[in-house]
Amino acid sequence: MSNLTIKPLADRVLVEPAAAETKTSSGIIIPDTAKEKPQRGIVVAVGPGTADNPVTLTVGDTVLYGKYAGTELNHEGTDYLIMKEADILAIV
Repeated sequence: MSNLTIKPLADRVLVEPAAAETKTSSGIIIPDTAKEKPQRGIVVAVGPGTADNPVTLTVGDTVLYGKYAGTELNHEGTDYLIMKEADILAIV
């Protein structure tokens, strides 16, 4: 992450999604076809914000976001989501 070349603009943040769970709490293995898209991730880059909306998140924050929030992208073999800060629901 230290040599990440993506810099979000305005009030956008770059999030690395958490891995999808492979087992339930009771030990049942979840097949690939039934895995849900994770809704939790770690902020890896933040934009500078705007005059009206300064960014309140910082790099390293663990966040929850909406199921269909953001745009998926793959950079150097790692999957990321880039989204507006308003799409973030909570800091965990």
